[in-house]
Amino acid sequence: MTTPVDLKEVRVSMMNVVHDLALLVARDEGLFRDEGLEVEIVSTPGTAQVNADHQALQAQIFDRTMEALYNTGAVDQYRMCEWGVMKRTVEAADAGQRPAKIVALGAAMSKMAIVVAPGSDIYEPEQLKDAPVAVSPFNGSHFTTLKMLEGFVPKDHIQTTNAGTMEERLEAIREGKVAAGNFFEPWISVAQKQGFRVIIESHTTRSEASGDELDGPTLAAMFRAQAKAATLINTDPGKYVHYLLAESQGLLEAHELQAWRLLYGPPAPYTRERFDNTYQWMLGYPDLVISGATYEDTVDNRAWE
Repeated sequence: MTTPVDLKEVRVSMMNVVHDLALLVARDEGLFRDEGLEVEIVSTPGTAQVNADHQALQAQIFDRTMEALYNTGAVDQYRMCEWGVMKRTVEAADAGQRPAKIVALGAAMSKMAIVVAPGSDIYEPEQLKDAPVAVSPFNGSHFTTLKMLEGFVPKDHIQTTNAGTMEERLEAIREGKVAAGNFFEPWISVAQKQGFRVIIESHTTRSEASGDELDGPTLAAMFRAQAKAATLINTDPGKYVHYLLAESQGLLEAHELQAWRLLYGPPAPYTRERFDNTYQWMLGYPDLVISGATYEDTVDNRAWE
């Protein structure tokens, strides 16, 4: 039997529960330890926590909580939306930051939804033309807003804006400061409980990033544990809603969180085709990512070698 002294220690970041739930379940169900790992999950608050500070919303992405901790070596590995990881891994060297590479397509298939206020006269995505939608710039809500709306609204008529945390975003919509906002769970459920209307929603995948310090076998062990955690969550999502309820701090009861939105899958290699499609899409918008990146410089699937 593996003893604690035999376990390899790894520090990973966690921002928002819905994106990192497979990590929490793998830790708390002993799945990492079964793979010979002692995984420390370092909280790097994002936009989901009630009363969260605004470091996660700094205009300069490398000044944000998770990025700053990774840059100083406080964590070994992180995950966020696929496009956010692309931007950070591609731009780290030019920004003088600690380098990282994309090492997997991640476990979380998080639902993101654009919602409008109770009583709003907006009923369909086309009505969001030239209307400000609240997002976290260069994070999943930003990219998925573009993805969801570009099938309905010309790209140069999609407007996104920073209106703060998830809680602050709801209030900005309610007060008419913005037309709509993008949310993930538990905040989609909070919004619907309070009478807000969902206009459009979509799943969005995480990517995993790491520096060269984490070897392939260690990453492979982490991803095996997360794959097992994904199966547990998909089989009985209600067992794990307490992690999400903690972020809303009393705004939801367990039966009010719509756990059917939770979906997780096994981490997988990040393919050349996926890189090309994602990177070229990002280059189609101003300021989403710098040009000149290659698959070889950005991706390392060493966990599967």
